[in-house]
Amino acid sequence: MPDAQTAAPWPELLAPGDWRCVDFISDLHLQASEPATFDAWRAFLLGDVTGAPNETPLADALFILGDLFEVWVGDDALQTHNTDPAAPFWRACVDALGERARASPVFFMAGNRDFLLGPSAQARIGWRVLNDPAVLRFGPRRTLLSHGDALCIDDTDYQAFRRTVRQAEWQSDFLSRPLTERLRLARDLRERSQAHKQQQGHDPSLWADVDHTAAAQWLRHAGADRLIHGHTHRPGHHAWTSRQGQHLEREVLSDWALDDAQPRSEVLRLHANGALTRWQPRSR
Repeated sequence: MPDAQTAAPWPELLAPGDWRCVDFISDLHLQASEPATFDAWRAFLLGDVTGAPNETPLADALFILGDLFEVWVGDDALQTHNTDPAAPFWRACVDALGERARASPVFFMAGNRDFLLGPSAQARIGWRVLNDPAVLRFGPRRTLLSHGDALCIDDTDYQAFRRTVRQAEWQSDFLSRPLTERLRLARDLRERSQAHKQQQGHDPSLWADVDHTAAAQWLRHAGADRLIHGHTHRPGHHAWTSRQGQHLEREVLSDWALDDAQPRSEVLRLHANGALTRWQPRSR
């Protein structure tokens, strides 16, 4: 986890003065086996939905805060010589993103599932990649953005794994392996992850959550009083007072799972006046 006491100032994004609202989404876990989620997400990207609060379905910018894909093993998965059955699906995803990026800016922050999205995908999509964490200056408040996994410090096994796979040496070694081997390893890792979730129970309330003390430290370092993140699959609003007496807020994004027995999807919209609205895109 970045140490807010010693870290250099985090990157800041200053919103243009003509932005009226921006949207945040995360944890779509896009995969070919869940077509309903893909269809709803693509309709949302193109503005072919209803349910947006007051304004157009297309916000002035879209922020994707990680885990866009269920797994990403390298940008060469997009190449035409990739014969994996899921390859056409991945290409359809990035092409839909590219279409949205031509209509309004798209910003992407990597999560724990898609941190290997690289420059080839970036060039094809046309999005802007954000470091985790980053500060958004929009309207009257400074908002800290993160995927959120680095703040789940009680999940010590995951934090050890995260430190390993985020190292440049590990990533270079992994990406040097044949694509077929990487896809097999990713499938094996996903099966182990699913087995682990079954042992814990699929209820996200049983999973490690963001640590409020660590979140407050981050906010203090960023000079912000609001954090927006995903990862935990526990959408909601949290407010608390720090040890220094500052009122702080944490907005948690929902995951998307339209193929589930209890389908869910949600967009968090930040308005220029600082207000927040949660809305659920509905197909026309």
